[in-house]
Amino acid sequence: MGLLSNRVERAQIKPGDHIYTWRAVYTYSHHGIYVGGNKVVHFTREQNGSLSMMPSLDGSSSSSLQSACPNFPDCGFRQTNSGVVISCLDCFLGTGSLYCFEYGVTPSVFLAKVRGGTCTTATSDPPETAVHRAMYLLQNGFGNYDVFQNNCEDFALYCKTGLLVVDKSGMGRSGQASSVIGAPLAAALSSPLKLLMAGPVGVATVTAGMYCASRYATDLGVRTDVIKVAAEDLAVNLGWISSPQEITTNEEEARDIQTLTSGTENSLLEEQQSR
Repeated sequence: MGLLSNRVERAQIKPGDHIYTWRAVYTYSHHGIYVGGNKVVHFTREQNGSLSMMPSLDGSSSSSLQSACPNFPDCGFRQTNSGVVISCLDCFLGTGSLYCFEYGVTPSVFLAKVRGGTCTTATSDPPETAVHRAMYLLQNGFGNYDVFQNNCEDFALYCKTGLLVVDKSGMGRSGQASSVIGAPLAAALSSPLKLLMAGPVGVATVTAGMYCASRYATDLGVRTDVIKVAAEDLAVNLGWISSPQEITTNEEEARDIQTLTSGTENSLLEEQQSR
């Protein structure tokens, strides 16, 4: 990975890595956690109906492509009414390239990456912890999808750090969402200063500075409105369910998830031992 691009080869990623791929000609990126065994757990819009649905290129799912993956029979598996899905790496990437999200970057590196959703100053937890959170949320869900407050990047960031924003009325953890909000906000705030600036270069400089400041202020690593929450306490603490007993009610679905989890943990051990 370099300063301008986080692109990596498949052989470079390890279980517990936060990966992403660009969609729609670099309009936005879709994020997930690589859990080993050529599998990725990621968060999409909630789908009703069948548990096995293939992810489409925009990160959502299509019910017309059930169990169509030739590489991974359970590709597209999700719990009923949940947006957390497990896919093979090929289906997750679609036609896009593979990128690895960076953690613990310095403020200067963070600001140098003009596009949001590629790195954070926050430090990550051990990779096995990230895999555990991802597999637990595959079984129990991650609440309702929201493009600004609870999206695929928010899911991956939580799996890697365990951090959640306390004030749910504000911006989520996603760097992409911060960029979308920050750019027009910076332009709007700099408009009254046009009369004080000597030409368009001055206005552009002020706008860029405000944009960078807004991105940095909402980064997970510098925010003060975040707390560490265990995956097992996530649903109850955030009001997604009223009691822990509601987390898993279908024994057959629970057994399916347990099988997937066991296979993923074995893959994680095997990959760690082979390195």
